Amino acid sequence: MPDVSKMKKPDVKLVLLGDMNVGKTSLLHRYMERKFKDTISTVGGAFFLKQWGPYHISIWDTAGREQFHGLGSMYCRGAAAVILTYDVTNWQSLAELEERFLSLTDTANHDCIYALVGNKADLTDPKAHLCQDSGGLPEDRRTDCEEERTEPQVLSACPTPPASPASLSGLLLHKQVAREDAVALYGRILRYKGLDEKSSLPADKMCFETSAKTGYNVDALFETLFDLVLPSILRKRHEDQASPTVDLEDCREGSGKRVRASCC
Repeated sequence: MPDVSKMKKPDVKLVLLGDMNVGKTSLLHRYMERKFKDTISTVGGAFFLKQWGPYHISIWDTAGREQFHGLGSMYCRGAAAVILTYDVTNWQSLAELEERFLSLTDTANHDCIYALVGNKADLTDPKAHLCQDSGGLPEDRRTDCEEERTEPQVLSACPTPPASPASLSGLLLHKQVAREDAVALYGRILRYKGLDEKSSLPADKMCFETSAKTGYNVDALFETLFDLVLPSILRKRHEDQASPTVDLEDCREGSGKRVRASCC
């Protein structure tokens, strides 16, 4: 999580929602830190601040546990995009999106963008074993590319977990959620929101299958959403310029001493 005292004001907010153990936190770490981390269940919520060109985007990770369910609507307030995440090997995780999590997005912006993301694709799809983070290079060929990065890298506090029995044996797990199931749910989300399917973003563009472990489709997911929320960013900046607010921190830093108010 960024240092709040040095944090820039975000231009827009993205939120990840989904049941526990679907890999929301791992997706976020894969995109922000360029590596897979063995994480524990999120408590409450956490966020990263992503600088995307001249813009600052806050990405919120929420807890999937039932006891933190009520916090979801608070984190979704004012969101420009919501990433509804499920596990492709767990049908119930898709059902939970509609039963428990969709109603939490009622506090999001009226023009909020919704993406459906099936994570853990590496367990069911051989093509997801190749990482696509660095120009589509497999993960074992990314060493040289990562050494050329200039931005600081965050070291993982937890070791990468050992390969699963499925990957060791070369066998793939049964895929419980087909892409057609996700596309059908996306249509129901649009109807729930009262949106016209013909004028909304197509399901083919907004339904993803990813792997936080290999990086498969992770960059494509976030970069697609960043492009789509750009109009919201520009509109928000225009509104802020039309009715500017005073930053008290800037005022304190700009004045070297306290000025006593004079009486009239």
